[in-house]
Amino acid sequence: MILILFIFPLSIILLVVWAITRKKIVGKILGYFWISLLGLFALGAIIRLLTDKKNLEKEDYYGQYIVDRDYFSGRQSDWQYNNYRFEIRENDSIYFYVTDKDKILKIFRGKINTTNPSQYISERLIIKMDQPTHHILTSNPTTYRWAWSFNLVFYSQKYNNVYFKKGKWKPINN
Repeated sequence: MILILFIFPLSIILLVVWAITRKKIVGKILGYFWISLLGLFALGAIIRLLTDKKNLEKEDYYGQYIVDRDYFSGRQSDWQYNNYRFEIRENDSIYFYVTDKDKILKIFRGKINTTNPSQYISERLIIKMDQPTHHILTSNPTTYRWAWSFNLVFYSQKYNNVYFKKGKWKPINN
Protein backbone atom coordinates (compact mmCIF):
# COMPACT_ATOMS: atom_id res chain seq x y z
CA MET A 1 0.00 0.00 0.00
CA ILE A 2 2.84 2.35 0.86
CA LEU A 3 4.30 1.56 -2.57
CA ILE A 4 1.20 2.89 -4.31
CA LEU A 5 0.61 5.90 -2.05
CA PHE A 6 4.16 7.16 -1.59
CA ILE A 7 6.96 5.46 -3.50
CA PHE A 8 5.54 5.30 -7.03
CA PRO A 9 4.17 8.90 -7.03
CA LEU A 10 7.49 10.17 -5.62
CA SER A 11 9.38 8.23 -8.28
CA ILE A 12 7.17 9.61 -11.06
CA ILE A 13 7.59 13.18 -9.76
CA LEU A 14 11.38 12.75 -9.60
CA LEU A 15 11.40 11.23 -13.09
CA VAL A 16 9.38 14.15 -14.51
CA VAL A 17 11.59 16.73 -12.75
CA TRP A 18 14.71 14.95 -14.03
CA ALA A 19 13.30 14.76 -17.58
CA ILE A 20 12.47 18.47 -17.58
CA THR A 21 15.56 19.86 -15.81
CA ARG A 22 18.15 17.28 -16.89
CA LYS A 23 19.96 17.90 -13.60
CA LYS A 24 22.22 15.04 -12.56
CA ILE A 25 21.42 15.51 -8.89
CA VAL A 26 17.75 14.60 -9.45
CA GLY A 27 18.78 11.47 -11.36
CA LYS A 28 21.20 10.53 -8.59
CA ILE A 29 18.51 11.02 -5.95
CA LEU A 30 16.14 8.80 -7.94
CA GLY A 31 18.86 6.15 -8.42
CA TYR A 32 19.94 6.14 -4.77
CA PHE A 33 16.30 6.06 -3.72
CA TRP A 34 15.59 2.90 -5.73
CA ILE A 35 18.90 1.25 -4.82
CA SER A 36 18.14 1.89 -1.13
CA LEU A 37 14.62 0.56 -1.53
CA LEU A 38 15.80 -2.62 -3.27
CA GLY A 39 18.49 -3.03 -0.62
CA LEU A 40 15.88 -2.83 2.14
CA PHE A 41 13.73 -5.44 0.39
CA ALA A 42 16.75 -7.75 0.01
CA LEU A 43 17.76 -7.24 3.66
CA GLY A 44 14.20 -8.02 4.78
CA ALA A 45 14.17 -11.20 2.69
CA ILE A 46 17.51 -12.33 4.18
CA ILE A 47 16.38 -11.58 7.75
CA ARG A 48 13.15 -13.48 7.16
CA LEU A 49 15.07 -16.45 5.73
CA LEU A 50 17.33 -16.54 8.79
CA THR A 51 14.63 -16.07 11.43
CA ASP A 52 11.44 -17.77 10.17
CA LYS A 53 10.62 -21.01 11.91
CA LYS A 54 11.20 -24.20 9.98
CA ASN A 55 8.00 -25.64 8.48
CA LEU A 56 8.16 -29.34 9.20
CA GLU A 57 6.97 -32.12 6.95
CA LYS A 58 6.78 -35.80 7.82
CA GLU A 59 10.17 -36.47 6.22
CA ASP A 60 11.82 -33.93 8.56
CA TYR A 61 11.00 -36.12 11.56
CA TYR A 62 12.96 -39.12 10.25
CA GLY A 63 16.27 -39.63 12.02
CA GLN A 64 17.97 -40.35 15.33
CA TYR A 65 17.20 -38.35 18.47
CA ILE A 66 19.14 -37.84 21.68
CA VAL A 67 18.34 -36.00 24.91
CA ASP A 68 19.16 -32.31 24.46
CA ARG A 69 21.47 -31.52 27.38
CA ASP A 70 21.60 -27.82 26.43
CA TYR A 71 18.31 -27.11 28.24
CA PHE A 72 19.21 -28.62 31.58
CA SER A 73 22.76 -29.47 32.47
CA GLY A 74 23.98 -31.66 35.26
CA ARG A 75 23.87 -35.22 36.45
CA GLN A 76 20.15 -35.80 35.76
CA SER A 77 20.44 -34.57 32.17
CA ASP A 78 23.60 -36.62 31.61
CA TRP A 79 21.86 -39.69 33.04
CA GLN A 80 18.85 -39.21 30.73
CA TYR A 81 21.20 -38.72 27.78
CA ASN A 82 22.93 -42.01 28.55
CA ASN A 83 19.67 -43.90 29.16
CA TYR A 84 17.18 -42.74 26.50
CA ARG A 85 17.24 -42.17 22.78
CA PHE A 86 15.05 -43.03 19.84
CA GLU A 87 14.88 -43.10 16.09
CA ILE A 88 12.12 -42.58 13.57
CA ARG A 89 12.62 -44.56 10.40
CA GLU A 90 11.31 -43.93 6.89
CA ASN A 91 8.86 -46.83 7.22
CA ASP A 92 7.08 -44.62 9.82
CA SER A 93 8.28 -46.76 12.74
CA ILE A 94 9.61 -45.38 15.99
CA TYR A 95 12.08 -47.27 18.14
CA PHE A 96 12.60 -45.94 21.66
CA TYR A 97 15.73 -47.30 23.30
CA VAL A 98 16.34 -47.68 27.01
CA THR A 99 20.10 -47.89 27.23
CA ASP A 100 23.09 -48.06 29.49
CA LYS A 101 25.33 -45.72 27.53
CA ASP A 102 26.09 -47.56 24.26
CA LYS A 103 24.33 -50.81 25.30
CA ILE A 104 20.62 -51.15 24.40
CA LEU A 105 18.67 -52.73 27.28
CA LYS A 106 15.10 -52.52 25.98
CA ILE A 107 13.29 -51.37 22.82
CA PHE A 108 9.77 -49.92 22.70
CA ARG A 109 8.21 -49.92 19.23
CA GLY A 110 5.46 -47.90 17.62
CA LYS A 111 4.26 -46.08 14.52
CA ILE A 112 4.27 -42.39 13.66
CA ASN A 113 2.07 -40.17 11.58
CA THR A 114 1.61 -36.44 11.18
CA THR A 115 -1.39 -34.15 11.29
CA ASN A 116 -3.02 -32.63 8.26
CA PRO A 117 -0.84 -29.68 7.17
CA SER A 118 -3.92 -27.61 6.30
CA GLN A 119 -4.75 -27.35 10.01
CA TYR A 120 -1.30 -26.06 10.97
CA ILE A 121 1.56 -24.31 9.24
CA SER A 122 3.87 -27.17 10.16
CA GLU A 123 3.01 -30.87 10.36
CA ARG A 124 2.82 -32.20 13.91
CA LEU A 125 4.04 -35.59 15.01
CA ILE A 126 1.58 -38.23 16.24
CA ILE A 127 2.95 -41.34 17.93
CA LYS A 128 1.07 -44.60 18.43
CA MET A 129 3.14 -46.92 20.61
CA ASP A 130 2.67 -50.66 21.09
CA GLN A 131 1.48 -51.35 24.63
CA PRO A 132 2.85 -51.47 27.23
CA THR A 133 5.05 -48.46 26.55
CA HIS A 134 7.56 -46.29 28.35
CA HIS A 135 6.35 -43.39 30.53
CA ILE A 136 8.08 -40.84 28.27
CA LEU A 137 5.95 -41.95 25.33
CA THR A 138 2.46 -41.85 26.85
CA SER A 139 1.54 -38.66 24.94
CA ASN A 140 2.47 -36.95 21.68
CA PRO A 141 5.44 -34.59 21.83
CA THR A 142 5.31 -30.83 21.59
CA THR A 143 7.44 -29.52 18.74
CA TYR A 144 9.50 -26.36 19.22
CA ARG A 145 10.76 -25.00 15.91
CA TRP A 146 13.53 -22.58 15.02
CA ALA A 147 14.88 -21.39 11.70
CA TRP A 148 17.21 -24.36 11.19
CA SER A 149 16.16 -27.03 13.67
CA PHE A 150 13.52 -28.25 16.10
CA ASN A 151 13.14 -30.09 19.39
CA LEU A 152 10.61 -32.72 20.42
CA VAL A 153 9.52 -32.36 24.04
CA PHE A 154 7.82 -35.29 25.74
CA TYR A 155 6.00 -35.03 29.04
CA SER A 156 7.00 -37.70 31.54
CA GLN A 157 5.28 -38.30 34.87
CA LYS A 158 8.68 -39.03 36.40
CA TYR A 159 10.85 -36.30 34.82
CA ASN A 160 8.35 -33.69 33.64
CA ASN A 161 9.59 -32.41 30.23
CA VAL A 162 12.27 -34.37 28.39
CA TYR A 163 13.85 -32.52 25.44
CA PHE A 164 15.10 -34.45 22.42
CA LYS A 165 16.99 -33.17 19.39
CA LYS A 166 18.22 -34.84 16.26
CA GLY A 167 21.69 -36.28 16.62
CA LYS A 168 23.78 -39.38 17.10
CA TRP A 169 24.61 -40.59 20.57
CA LYS A 170 28.24 -40.09 21.60
CA PRO A 171 29.85 -40.85 24.96
CA ILE A 172 29.97 -37.93 27.38
CA ASN A 173 33.44 -36.87 28.44
CA ASN A 174 33.08 -36.00 32.16
